[in-house]
Amino acid sequence: MKIYCNELLSRSLILVGEIGGNDYNHALLAGKSIEQIQTYVPLVIAEISSTINELIELGAMTLVVPGNFPIGCLPIYLTKFQTSDINQYNSSTGCLNWLNKFAEYHNDQLQIELRQIQGLHPNVHIIYADYYNAVLPFYHSPDEFGFIGGTVEACCGCGGPYNYNSSAECGSIEASACENPAEFINWDGIHFTEAAYMWIAKDLLTGKFSIPSIGSYPCVFQRSDDL
Repeated sequence: MKIYCNELLSRSLILVGEIGGNDYNHALLAGKSIEQIQTYVPLVIAEISSTINELIELGAMTLVVPGNFPIGCLPIYLTKFQTSDINQYNSSTGCLNWLNKFAEYHNDQLQIELRQIQGLHPNVHIIYADYYNAVLPFYHSPDEFGFIGGTVEACCGCGGPYNYNSSAECGSIEASACENPAEFINWDGIHFTEAAYMWIAKDLLTGKFSIPSIGSYPCVFQRSDDL
C-alpha cells in the first residue's frame, strides 16, 4: 500500500493550502494588533514547510503552494476597519493598504522558504501560486473581467458601504444576494465569487501567476479502479 501511495502521489498535482488564512483571520477579527499578528508569520510558514516536507517524504513530486490574497480588499475587513483617514486606502482600488502590506509580507516570507525547500529537493517541482497578484487586477480594472456590479462590495450581505454586516451575514434571514454574482468579485464578505475563482484558476494554470510556470511541469493523471 505504501508503494502504491508513493506512486500515486508522484504523478499527482498537489495543492498545499492555502494554510494560515484562518489563523490570521481569527486574530484580526479578535482585535489583535497587526504587530502581534506579524509574529504569527514564522509559525505559519513553518507549518507550511512541514506539510510540504511530509508530502515529499510520502512521494509527492509536483506541489502548488499558494500565497495569501490581498485581504485589504475584503468587505469583512473594509467594514471592520473602516476609517475616515483616506491615507489608509489605496486610491485606485479602495483597499486597505496596511492589510495588503501584511499579505505581501507573508507571501515574501513564504517564497523565501519555498526556495530553501527547493534547494534541498532539486528533483521536486515546487510551484508558488501567486494568489495576491492574480486577484489584484480585478480591483484595478474590474470592467476587463466583467465585474461591473461591485469590487469591494459583497454580492451576498445585508447593507452598509461594503454590503457586509457581521450581525446579518450571508445565509441569514436578513441577508440577500445580488441578482448576478458573476458581476461581483466577492461573494459573502470573505470569499470570492465563482467568476473570480474562474479567473484565478485560469491565470494560474496558464502560468501567468504561477512561479515557475505550472505549464512547464507536465503532470499525468490517470484513473485508478483502486480509488
